[in-house]
Amino acid sequence: MIDKRLSFQDAFQLIPSGGMLGLGGMTNYRRPVAFCKELVRHYQNTGEPNKLTLLAFTAGFESDLLVGTRMVDAIRSCYFGLEIFGLAPMFTYYANRGEIQVIEETEASIALGLRATLGGIGFLPARAWIGTDLLRLRPDVKTIEDPYTGEKLVAFPAIKPDLAVIHAIKADIEGNALIGDNKAVDEELTLAAEKVIVTAEEIVDKLDQADLVTQFVDGVIHAPLGAQPTSCHPLYRIDGDALLDYVENVNDPPSFEKYLADNIKF
Repeated sequence: MIDKRLSFQDAFQLIPSGGMLGLGGMTNYRRPVAFCKELVRHYQNTGEPNKLTLLAFTAGFESDLLVGTRMVDAIRSCYFGLEIFGLAPMFTYYANRGEIQVIEETEASIALGLRATLGGIGFLPARAWIGTDLLRLRPDVKTIEDPYTGEKLVAFPAIKPDLAVIHAIKADIEGNALIGDNKAVDEELTLAAEKVIVTAEEIVDKLDQADLVTQFVDGVIHAPLGAQPTSCHPLYRIDGDALLDYVENVNDPPSFEKYLADNIKF
């Protein structure tokens, strides 16, 4: 039996400056908030890692914390916000000023990019984006001709994060993990990323079944309530008051710094 339990500090060594960090979860559900808060502390103390590209199928509170600290240079996501609770204030602030690169993505481009990596190929073709302006916004995404039908297709490039962080309901010390029914693209992220860290509400000696398996997990971190203020069904609900407090009190760098001082101790 291999014990893959790590500290947050151990995990941070797996994030190269200039690299791509993938975050699991979906909208306001099962986000790796504890990991991101600890990463904020680490960055404020060391200045590392920096110049990150942040990949999230959907980005929310946890991602806004990283954007607000300025460790993120580019965003790849098909949605960045807090749903009914409002806009993500720091992403909105920097994106409106052109101070962060927004790499346009959709559900299809992220899913196909990850699956291309799983297949060990450079791209996957699809009809998605045909007839839209997305190809103009993403000149790095090319079109190809189907060699059998002559149909024009979009060749979505492979996506391979340097590190993916997934929050789990339960994990064992070997890194096997249960993430629940709302998996988003967490399984694909786990298979595609160079390294994978699982943060878990509970760590046990051995799981009888798992959604993520030890062969693709490099470390597991015990993080009780690690998704709050997002939810972690069936263990706890969204803390709407905490999200509203964030949205109502943060709108620019000074208010963000005050929020950090009040809520994240350094």
